[in-house]
Amino acid sequence: MKLKFALSVMLVCALFSGAIAAEPAKYHIGVMTGTVSQSEDDLRGAELMIKMYGDAKDGGMITHVTYPDNFPSEQETTISQIVGLADDPLMKVIVVNQAVPGTAEAFRRVREKRSDILLLAGEPHEDPGVITESAHVATHTDHIGRGYTIPLGAKKMGAKTFVHISFPRHMSYETLGLRRAIMEEACKDLGIKFVFETAPDPTSDVGMAGAQQYILENMPAWIEKYGKDAAFFCTNDGHTEPLLRQVAALGGYFVEADLPSPLMGYPGALGIDLSAEQGDWPAILKKVEDAVVKAGGGGRMGTWAYSWGYTTTAALVEFGKRYIDNGYDKDENYLGSAKALRDMRAAYDEFCPGAHWGASYFIEAATGVKNSKFVLLRQDTYVLGGDYLGLADVEIPEKYFSIRMTPAAQ
Repeated sequence: MKLKFALSVMLVCALFSGAIAAEPAKYHIGVMTGTVSQSEDDLRGAELMIKMYGDAKDGGMITHVTYPDNFPSEQETTISQIVGLADDPLMKVIVVNQAVPGTAEAFRRVREKRSDILLLAGEPHEDPGVITESAHVATHTDHIGRGYTIPLGAKKMGAKTFVHISFPRHMSYETLGLRRAIMEEACKDLGIKFVFETAPDPTSDVGMAGAQQYILENMPAWIEKYGKDAAFFCTNDGHTEPLLRQVAALGGYFVEADLPSPLMGYPGALGIDLSAEQGDWPAILKKVEDAVVKAGGGGRMGTWAYSWGYTTTAALVEFGKRYIDNGYDKDENYLGSAKALRDMRAAYDEFCPGAHWGASYFIEAATGVKNSKFVLLRQDTYVLGGDYLGLADVEIPEKYFSIRMTPAAQ
């Protein structure tokens, strides 16, 4: 898999390098991501697109900019960066991943200036109804589908109990609180015991170090209380590393992280140096897998084989390129159609050889109305030391789309 993927990327890059050298790109695609320190995977996806399609300043297709690390308090900078991309008369697509606060307003301003630009938002921080007022399409991890498939994966792996770890701030978020409610209902339907444990918020006075220490110190008691056939899930990235370390050492199951990736928690938990494998996802997965098996976690710990952030940047650029190349900008009925959903899924599959994605349109639980501008995606779960669980193609029972946040999940 690794060799095939590497060779295909090299061939594509070589072909496009030759094309760019012969003739400048006919249109441009603008990409905004975080910096290396804020969201490295998102940025690496943009770098792959530059390798494939060339940098616009050198006659290629891609213009890449970054939003500020302190984006919550610098929204105007984010907005001006995005709107500035529309000053390029060749700009036809703008991709923002992650679509941090301010993206919806920036896209609104772009629409006022340039109605011909396709606006794509990855992992929006703003609510579905807000971001899709101005974005043509937004993509997000499937918090509804995964509310069902993560417990299902736990059961397939052998778990009898599902332990959900979080804190009040996260449970107040619509997507996270709703997913917790769905997980609880799914566990009931699947015959698994659901348990909620509260851990410190890393943004509280205890800080990240205190929050992580809490997980380290409490995992032995949780394993003793719930047994080695319990699966553990946490909503915070900072909690993930100590949780993985203790699951590997003490027992239990771990299906996947909140934002799954071989890089999420595993390198720090198991002391894995991946500097030589940077950007080579099959090689990264293999090294992580070897470390997990060596630590005794083989068959008990899972992940997505490819980073969500990396794939989302690349896939949205590819979707935008195909949208222009195939003339879908002339088809008023394309966006929001079943074909557009299939094409989005295919764009994600393109950069994840060996893995597979499921995709659906978001349905508002309160009204039952489908938002065909908001696409939910989930990658199949890979069990380290095992195989894929086949969760991407699982049909989510209709009842889960009507579940709403309960007071206990808020």
